[in-house]
Amino acid sequence: MSLKNDHYTYRVIWSEEDQEHVALCAEFPSLSWLSTTPEKALKGMRGIVASSVEDLIQNNEPIPESLSEKNFSGKFMVRIPPVNHRELAAEAGISINRLVSSLLSKA
Repeated sequence: MSLKNDHYTYRVIWSEEDQEHVALCAEFPSLSWLSTTPEKALKGMRGIVASSVEDLIQNNEPIPESLSEKNFSGKFMVRIPPVNHRELAAEAGISINRLVSSLLSKA
């Protein structure tokens, strides 16, 4: 089973606990697939995603949009207690937005 336009975000990592490769899909965070090789893990994961999409279609449920096709505003909001905000601003000497933007651009 395969998807026609499979633009989802996959990654394969080693699981020390399972002693196998685990494949993940960012758009389907509740799914994973374990296998002895990264290639088999990815193939299994793509199959389970395809099955999940088929089930969603059959049940008239929304299908997750791929991250690569989703539009992002470039904004995100984090709430912290006002006292922490004041302390961070005083310590950094610049706005918290500028500080976070600078730190994230180095990541």
